Amino acid sequence: MIGKIRVGVIDKHPLFRDGVILALNSQPDIEIVAQGASVWDAIEVAHKCQPDVIVLDSSTLDFSMGAVESILQQHPTIRILILAVTADEEHVYTALKRGVRGYLLKGASGTELIQTVRVLNQGQSFISPSLAAKLLMKSGPGSASEARGSGHLPHLTPREQQILSILAQGRSNKEIGNKLDLSEKTIKHHLTNILQKLRVRNRVEAALMASNHLPQSLLAS
Repeated sequence: MIGKIRVGVIDKHPLFRDGVILALNSQPDIEIVAQGASVWDAIEVAHKCQPDVIVLDSSTLDFSMGAVESILQQHPTIRILILAVTADEEHVYTALKRGVRGYLLKGASGTELIQTVRVLNQGQSFISPSLAAKLLMKSGPGSASEARGSGHLPHLTPREQQILSILAQGRSNKEIGNKLDLSEKTIKHHLTNILQKLRVRNRVEAALMASNHLPQSLLAS
């Protein structure tokens, strides 16, 4: 093993924090380097330990992204994963715009948490499929793409449109690959091209753009 994924866990509820730590510590490729209970602890952990990933309880932020911006300005290589009991689309949008790489609901399983930490460590973004579906259902025409202008999507190949339509259903790279009989590496390559063509920063923004522009028949397939 080249090196473990170094993780800091910040949650104001000790029992839940212990559960997150227990789940992550059970994996041979993950190491908990610090923990805390407040947003100030998060800033200190980032500064002193510089973990690869910080798992951050949304309730410590009080709906303010100031601490997140501070951490990422000083330590841009840190990936932040927010855990939330519930989340509205505006808060998720704001978090993603501020540089948060993952957003997971606290009802997620330990397996999903572990997979998300690994995905973020690989430089990708992830959002709970159930939350992504909620965002897609609530996003009206122009809501996600208004800032980028209206009109058709930039030219995508038929395969890229197919992958994007499945992505918009909240599927992971592995699930997309299984459905299309393609390797996960191939899917990742296609998604990199898709993000560049759409000029979006992560798969969530791409999925929201797809929901506004791709035909409903393609999204439902």
